Amino acid sequence: MTQLSASPARSNAETSDAPVILAADGIEKRFGGIAAVGGVSFGVPKGRIVGLIGPNGAGKTTMFDILAGDQAPSRGSVRLKGRAVEAEPAHLRIRSGLGRTFQIPRPFAALSLVENVMLGAQGQIGERIWANWLMPARVARQERETYDKAMETLAFVGLARLAREPARVLSGGQRKLLELARVLMADPEILLLDEPAAGVNPSLLEVIIERILDLNARGMTFLVIEHNMDMVARLCGHVLVMASGRLLTEGTPDAVVRDPRVVEAYLGGAVP
Repeated sequence: MTQLSASPARSNAETSDAPVILAADGIEKRFGGIAAVGGVSFGVPKGRIVGLIGPNGAGKTTMFDILAGDQAPSRGSVRLKGRAVEAEPAHLRIRSGLGRTFQIPRPFAALSLVENVMLGAQGQIGERIWANWLMPARVARQERETYDKAMETLAFVGLARLAREPARVLSGGQRKLLELARVLMADPEILLLDEPAAGVNPSLLEVIIERILDLNARGMTFLVIEHNMDMVARLCGHVLVMASGRLLTEGTPDAVVRDPRVVEAYLGGAVP
């Protein structure tokens, strides 16, 4: 990642001919006799910010787990940049450009912020024990480069002044920003964000929104699970709605919030 200085928030560009960077095709996930996800298909065009909404228990997080490689689907396929990846574990999908955050961040509380962020770097030769003996200069150089990149990324999310503080001192919103910084170390092309607004105070939420828009303006794609519809309306040009493990509808934020089926699902009614 280069030039991570903050810039003014801008809406993501909507282009009709954008290629699909991430696709779900007929995804099913069963736990015993229960279908958490039942035959869901959709595509996320490159360069877009797409929302994934729905009531609690709709299957959104299970879908994220499948897309990210944390769970295998019972049936169906996941394609990342046109390549089938449903059989690949999460760490290989990260190396292929797919990053993911969680609703409840769990940083290493005793490690400093910069140490937490450095853990997100991929392909570190120092992880191989023999490299520390055979090529110490190269290992040291890469560690310096990783540290510099981690500090740059912390500055981008507004946490540079806390870089050497332990992660346990952070608020919930700051932990979300730290997790974003850590996943950015892997230089993802698409990010799956799981409820970035949950438990975040309004001032930090503005920072998160600005950073998402900034990254999107630089070409990064997002799929965002979120219950804060104001945030969804500000970020997303297209919204997917899940209910009872199925894709209920999709469209613009204005269109989906006016759909009677969406209103019924959020009010707890059964999906017809």
